[in-house]
Amino acid sequence: MSAPDPATRGTDAATAAPTLDELRAEAMEWGRKPRLRGTWYVTEHMVRAMRAYGWTIIVGAFGQPVLYLLGLAVGLAALIQQPVDDGGQQVPYLVFVAPALLMTSAISVATEEFTYPVMAGFKWRRYFFGFSASPLSSRQIANGVVAGAMARMGVTVVLYFAFVMLFFTWLQPDATTPATAWLMIFIGVLGGLAFGIPLMAYAASIEDDKGQFALVQRFVFMPMFLFSGTFYPLTVLPVWLQWIGWISPLWHASELGRVVAYGKDVDPAMITVHIVYLLVLATVGLVLSWRLFGRRLAR
Repeated sequence: MSAPDPATRGTDAATAAPTLDELRAEAMEWGRKPRLRGTWYVTEHMVRAMRAYGWTIIVGAFGQPVLYLLGLAVGLAALIQQPVDDGGQQVPYLVFVAPALLMTSAISVATEEFTYPVMAGFKWRRYFFGFSASPLSSRQIANGVVAGAMARMGVTVVLYFAFVMLFFTWLQPDATTPATAWLMIFIGVLGGLAFGIPLMAYAASIEDDKGQFALVQRFVFMPMFLFSGTFYPLTVLPVWLQWIGWISPLWHASELGRVVAYGKDVDPAMITVHIVYLLVLATVGLVLSWRLFGRRLAR
């Protein structure tokens, strides 16, 4: 048998199988891009998944403000001729209610996007586990769910704000609208996150759907909607009911909305309390969600 040609040795070495270190480096290189943009990949998935109930989103985003505002303007506001005494400030009833309804619309979206889609990701369709099998981290998955919900909340509150401004112009032409009224959009999204992200953490802890979300809707969202100063100042309630508003993100968001919508006279310290309270709720909920997502996806 003849000896191997020395001229072919280099070629043989070049075509040899890559080493383990080389394969590991190649895998890390391929995984670096998804790791950097993982949150946005999950966000894209969540937004695309909304197409399955896209008409519900469209009808809700357009129909809810029209029905609520028109019903209040033609119905309840027609009966309430006297302005609302909001902390010593006389405000037309529709002007008083509209900011709270905008905040409610964002929180209503949060109750949908942070419950059943999260349960689907872990239990029914289990796509969170598919995300986790890729270079995406559990934190990026949780952050992507939040960003996807924010996108829907943003669309909803922008449309609501547009209808509010139209109704102010049409039915309340004498009502002053400060240049800061557009800040209601961001306050609404913050209020939705303050309620929705802790709800996402709760949804991530549920192993089986036994009607827990329906209970949240009936015994958390509805009392919060009714007793958080939405339709009347919180101070008209007895003290033993006012605590619902004090701990409710809806009340804190509504109060901020009224400050920027018609210049409600509020102590600057209370404005800080409202903002900090909403931020703390959202932040604590996000930290809990990171831990619960990581624990559940590590199984």
